[in-house]
Amino acid sequence: MPMLTSKIESLLFIAGKPLTAKKIGELLNVQESEIAAALKELQAQYKETHRGVQLFSTGKQWQMGTFGENAAVVAQYVKEEFSGELTRPQLETLTVIAYRGPISKVELEIIRGISCGLILRNLLIRGLVDEEYDAKRKETKYRISLEFVRHLGISSVEELPDYEKLHGHEVMRTLLEQQSGNF
Repeated sequence: MPMLTSKIESLLFIAGKPLTAKKIGELLNVQESEIAAALKELQAQYKETHRGVQLFSTGKQWQMGTFGENAAVVAQYVKEEFSGELTRPQLETLTVIAYRGPISKVELEIIRGISCGLILRNLLIRGLVDEEYDAKRKETKYRISLEFVRHLGISSVEELPDYEKLHGHEVMRTLLEQQSGNF
């Protein structure tokens, strides 16, 4: 069971969003009932040891979060971390999303050539990017948020400079099609 709880903990940590026991079971190829028992055990361990993170549940969904008594220190960090200026990688990622969105994480990483998970998470927290699940392709897509559009002072993404030219650029489309075929 320790290996199972370790894997569950890793998934919940990296997910950044709630997961169901069923979804975790599918990812780990383990029965949902076994996952549910491991989640409850893990949640009890966190509570007993007064750790900096907790495991929260709505009954169906599970998510990691910070210990409530640490709210002040966490809020101070978040305020400093997410209210400052955007870094160059964040600006580049935001630009690609603005011109190519909606775009999947895989497509974004093909264009940028680097892992973009943490950057996407930061942009989501800042409210600059929205995510939507594409049920047809079974993947999450990212687009710039209305908040970002308002901040730029434009009424729609199509008002960005050279939007039509860059949004449908044939070189990018070809690159994405070639690279997607390699997965």
